[in-house]
Amino acid sequence: MMTPLYLNLNGIPAAAPPADQVYFYFDPQGVWRRSKGDRSGEFDILCVRLHNALRNRIMKGIPYGDVIQALPQFVQTDGLNSEGAAGVTQFDQLLASYKEFPHINAFLYLYDCQKLVASLQECNKEVDQLLGEFFKVLNTEPLFFPPMPQPDGIRYNTSPTVTKLFAHLSFIFVRLHSLLDYSAKVAAEVEKLRSEFSKYPRLASINTLFGDRKKLTINGEKGTVFEPCDLITTVETLRNHVIHDGLLDDMPKAYEHIEGGSAIERFVLLPDMTDGRFDRFNNRNLFFGREDKINLRLPHLIDEFQSRLERTISALLANFD
Repeated sequence: MMTPLYLNLNGIPAAAPPADQVYFYFDPQGVWRRSKGDRSGEFDILCVRLHNALRNRIMKGIPYGDVIQALPQFVQTDGLNSEGAAGVTQFDQLLASYKEFPHINAFLYLYDCQKLVASLQECNKEVDQLLGEFFKVLNTEPLFFPPMPQPDGIRYNTSPTVTKLFAHLSFIFVRLHSLLDYSAKVAAEVEKLRSEFSKYPRLASINTLFGDRKKLTINGEKGTVFEPCDLITTVETLRNHVIHDGLLDDMPKAYEHIEGGSAIERFVLLPDMTDGRFDRFNNRNLFFGREDKINLRLPHLIDEFQSRLERTISALLANFD
């Protein structure tokens, strides 16, 4: 049997879990999970509570259990997921043919709202998967190809493996920012939940993004993603940079520290930042004077972000109490 590998933050895998730091292990479900800070189960439980709270509020006064048994399948699927076979024209025709079905507009709106919550759940899973893949690449794949003996010291590598490493890192921050946008949409909908269903209502949050958070009642609430803090500013800064301005290094590089012919550390550097923003001098904003090894603190950053995400959902649930 193959000896199980434990992925370490310093990029050097081990056959046994380290006792004093976060590490990643392979879950039989097919994902690398971190030893500390993984609260995906707790987050899903909160989201299930929000699903149920939305259903109870939107379906108030409606015999949900009786109607759901006869509800046409297209109400739950078409226009929302790949199990729906209808195009937009067919969907319009189906709605017209079922316009007398009891409470159909309330059900349409319910599933639209629950899709927003489901997007939060799935995107959070993506972040966990991307994090695990980042450390899998850093720990297990050769940074230079073909592998060859290297002299002692610290050297940088650029290769297809390094390109993949930076792609994972960049996309982690892109998807973290997606979670900010999705949170704003869910908050906007919860705060202005529709209750009149004589016609198919438009989502209150349809044009809402995180940049519109000042319009939300939850904005600024302590402990949530809507509280101003360096973490959220960092996520915004890194996402905006990789989307709009360029890479996090002019030529992405991963570093190896070699001793006795073997790597004792691998790391990736993040540009210097103050209060969540790049240190800048005129046109230049990619300074590396602090040697910020992002791999050493990335799991803790994700942990703090996801903790804030949990508190955000808890705060939104209070609207239903």
